[in-house]
Amino acid sequence: MRTGEPLPAVGEVLAALATGLWHWDTATELVTVDAEAARLLGLPPVQTTLTEAKARARLHPVDWNEIIAVVGLAVAEGTLAEVRIRVMDEQGRVIRVVRSRSKPSFDPDNKSFQLIGTLQEVTEPTPGTPAGRVAVTGDWRRSREAFLLDAGRALAEARSTEEVLRVTGALSMPGFTPDGLAVFGVEGDRLTIIGHHGHQPGDDGPFSHMSLDTDYPAAEVVRTGRAVYISTPEQYKSRYPAAWPLAASFNRHSWAFLPLTVAGRTIGTWMAAFAYPVTFNPDERSVLTTVARMLAQALSRAGAAETERALTDGLQRSMLPTLGPQIPGMSVAARYVPTGGGLQVGGDWYDMIPLPNGRIALVIGDVQGHDVRAAGLMGQLRIALRAYASEGHRPDAVLSRASRFLHGMTDGALDEEALSDLRFATCLYVEADPATGTLDIARAGHPDPAIRMADGTVLARPTAGGLPLGIDPDADYPTTRITLEPGETMLICTDGLIETGGHDLESGWQRLRTILEEHKGDLEELADALVQGVHGPSSHHTTGPLADRREDDIAVLLLCRPGEGCGETLFVPQPVRRTMLSVAQAEPERVAVARQQLRELLHDWGSQDQIDSAVLLLSEMLTNVLVHTDADALLLAEVRGETGERRMRVEVTDTSDDLPHKRRPGELASSGRGLVLIELLADAWGVAPQGEGKSIWFELYESEDLAADSG
Repeated sequence: MRTGEPLPAVGEVLAALATGLWHWDTATELVTVDAEAARLLGLPPVQTTLTEAKARARLHPVDWNEIIAVVGLAVAEGTLAEVRIRVMDEQGRVIRVVRSRSKPSFDPDNKSFQLIGTLQEVTEPTPGTPAGRVAVTGDWRRSREAFLLDAGRALAEARSTEEVLRVTGALSMPGFTPDGLAVFGVEGDRLTIIGHHGHQPGDDGPFSHMSLDTDYPAAEVVRTGRAVYISTPEQYKSRYPAAWPLAASFNRHSWAFLPLTVAGRTIGTWMAAFAYPVTFNPDERSVLTTVARMLAQALSRAGAAETERALTDGLQRSMLPTLGPQIPGMSVAARYVPTGGGLQVGGDWYDMIPLPNGRIALVIGDVQGHDVRAAGLMGQLRIALRAYASEGHRPDAVLSRASRFLHGMTDGALDEEALSDLRFATCLYVEADPATGTLDIARAGHPDPAIRMADGTVLARPTAGGLPLGIDPDADYPTTRITLEPGETMLICTDGLIETGGHDLESGWQRLRTILEEHKGDLEELADALVQGVHGPSSHHTTGPLADRREDDIAVLLLCRPGEGCGETLFVPQPVRRTMLSVAQAEPERVAVARQQLRELLHDWGSQDQIDSAVLLLSEMLTNVLVHTDADALLLAEVRGETGERRMRVEVTDTSDDLPHKRRPGELASSGRGLVLIELLADAWGVAPQGEGKSIWFELYESEDLAADSG
């Protein structure tokens, strides 16, 4: 080439140097190679695009695992990735060794790698030897250290034996990775199989409950506490002739049996089996030994945690009732999930109590704290509540007596330690009449119930309440009465269902509302969906400290009247929804609650202006009752019809016989505009005298045609 002539294309230069070019996108799982790279991979020398599976089939499996490890390290260090790779033919024979150099980049949005690199044939190491471990990003030791750090973190986060085994099976060791794993434990004088990976169901049969005296490598490791390395099938057959027939059928070429030792005691054996020959050089033995030590510690921690969890769950569940026979005319579902971590027993509970009058009481509550004392107080309080309810007391009397009982237990203690650890409890008590759907509710510092209507609309039901139990022995607990219509479901729960996962009461409730509105299964499936939606995936599916979010106990009770949207019938939209609320003279703050209830009832109404008008008119009617009469007000709001053709009717009833009338207020008057506003904004309205008192109502129509007809 003469000076001044244009430079040749990059592809021509690489081809002249017998160097191929390739591009790999893990998002699309495609690998594109030019003609020279295709030739080096044993393919026809033309540019082509391969799937990851086809490209992987051309490479030695050990080297493929090393590529993954080196690429990850290169991205972390911002350097080039270099690795030697053995290219295989269709018969699994090594045809050449190539060197790959690439510059990887990571896309955090797609969580994928983009690599552009070169391939060039090298003469060392020779075919049949382990792949070279010389990389620009770090040598074999640096790759090993990175692997051990990742493995240690993953095993340290594993919370159960099942998760420990899953993490172990997913480990990709630098340069050599077993394709079969087994973890053996010890029970008496027998080997047990705790778990295995890379085997078919039933493969572990011959090895279960094997005597420790058996001439089998895992048994020898338990007896001696020393590792056993077997590089070839011939070594296995000559060293363990009795056990070789059991191992021969798996077609493995190398085995490592390592002791699982905790505090100087061998608790089992870890077997790593390889589908290709492994010499087990000092570096490889060092990696296997380190992993075995971490595995032993992880299994020991997981076993202790599972034992404690079983004790906790057993203690907690022994204090919880089993739901009795189904209530005629109603369906009930309940869930309880204990908190996680050691002996973190909690004070959440629920109960269902048959009453002397033929009704059913549903109780849910939460004693302060997460310890054995909280669980003990919970058990005693639950028994006391059941006793008071069985005597036939009304809900307010049941809670008053329970508060006095808990206050006497804690405040009257003679023990100084108990005096310094006073407890209280929140509680919600519901007396349900299955025949009519009437619910009488008394609340002691507990979250309000929620109602899912037959069409999926969800309303929080504010109820009158008093202090948590145990604070004031003379506290009063007013009762709120609501009616559960056919097809409606009531949810009551402890705060663990609402606030788990970093939520407060408001954001946690919005999360529950979404689950309730979108669920289309029966009552039992809804209970499962609520717990799963709050808990997130269990730790055995996803590693990490926040995967299993058992931060607080969770207790849930669902009560449903038969109808569409409840029981075995799937969710079907219904044309009617309603809400009822009383506003007493001494409770003017409930006007705001009534406005919020109406907005929730109209959550999918087509016109926001009509919603605002309805809320304004409701405020006027309720305020008129509170200001101009001495009576309490009762709100009844209904929505009827199909979407787009619905009628909204809002009615306020009071016991005063004074009928409202229109006035012409002056510009500075502070009242007198209520009926004027109703006449201007409502599609229809009226005043209806009753036997005792009166009701004033208005209607708004979603369809303009309905509004025109009413006019």
